[in-house]
Amino acid sequence: MPVTIPSVLRGLTEDGWLLFLSRFLRLFAYGSLSVILVFYLVSLGLSETQTGLLLSLTLAGDVVISLFLTTRADRIGRRRMLLVGAILMAGAGVAFACTHNFFFLVVTGTIGVISPSGNEVGPFLSIEQAALSHVVSPEVRTEVFAWYTLAGSAATALGALCAGAVTDVLQKSAMAPVTSYRIVVIVYAALGAALALPFVRLTPETEVREAQGVAVRNLKTFFGVGRSHHVVLKLSSLFALDSFAGGFVVQSFAAYWFYLRFGVHPVGLGAIFFWANVFAGISALVASRLASRIGLVKTMVVTHLPSNVLLILVPLMPTLLLAVLVLLVRFSISQMDVPTRQSYTMAVVSPEERSAAAGIMGVARTTGASISPFLAGLLFARPSLINVPFFLAGGLKIVYDLLLYRLFVAVRPPEEVG
Repeated sequence: MPVTIPSVLRGLTEDGWLLFLSRFLRLFAYGSLSVILVFYLVSLGLSETQTGLLLSLTLAGDVVISLFLTTRADRIGRRRMLLVGAILMAGAGVAFACTHNFFFLVVTGTIGVISPSGNEVGPFLSIEQAALSHVVSPEVRTEVFAWYTLAGSAATALGALCAGAVTDVLQKSAMAPVTSYRIVVIVYAALGAALALPFVRLTPETEVREAQGVAVRNLKTFFGVGRSHHVVLKLSSLFALDSFAGGFVVQSFAAYWFYLRFGVHPVGLGAIFFWANVFAGISALVASRLASRIGLVKTMVVTHLPSNVLLILVPLMPTLLLAVLVLLVRFSISQMDVPTRQSYTMAVVSPEERSAAAGIMGVARTTGASISPFLAGLLFARPSLINVPFFLAGGLKIVYDLLLYRLFVAVRPPEEVG
């Protein structure tokens, strides 16, 4: 039976497909690492508190790296900055596979690109969003971002499934658990290196146009953002709050919670988060259709609010089956705000400022997310408090949703005004 490519994707240029490919490779790596990362670090001899601190410092390092690369991408070159990101991702994977020393893990995790959550970190997403916005029309931007999100969710799902299955097979063959986890880390490094292939094939069409480049150089800018700095600062503050909340339940710690609460091992966790990410990806397609009816901001809020209520309910479930069911329902709507958020932020800033704006917002998200894993690690170190991260995450995310609606429901992108 022939595969039918959606019409909006048939219109993608080669650059568009290369950006989709890089997204898939990267999120497969992130998904595989997220399932085993806490297990790997604990098996190296780190405590839960040290693990939480390491993940926080890793994300904090991503803040500095991302801010440096993304705010210069529109002037120095998006393709060059993406290649630097690939090198940092591969280097971090190699370093994590080669040492168990806490100090060296902190240093390499801070400098390199490591994803403890299964979600985007580093400079990639911000720069790719800007590049993708240059090669698609505004009319189809949200739908293209929806498919872009689906590609990432599918890759994360497959990565989680494969990592769980591979480590289970290796451990059944008498391999030590820490060695089986290390193999996944090595694959992560290899996929980081493989990212260079699609990046070197991108064309100048993904870069800032010459006239826009002159505008960028002539503007008085705040980290590369001029006219759009007010809206960027407001959105960045909100996104930092959302990510701070999400950092309490990054996929690595969520997986570890299922192990502590119900005794689920990596192979089972891989299956759980495979389906969770599949549902999340499919929901992105629904988001683009809903946004065309009620608008981008309203879509972000009305889909995100109930997902956060479900997040609070997960630890209240008395059985594994019910906890997984609530988690899956939550994932089936939790990511509907992702393509709409990406499309909205690209629409309300000037084209020549997109990489820098997306970079600042991405840094804000990473900054928020870098603090909470350490706090989550402290909570996980106390058996009586392992449910608290879910309550904190859900409650703070609800606050974010309400603030987002109040501040931005009247700020409509150009395609909605027309």
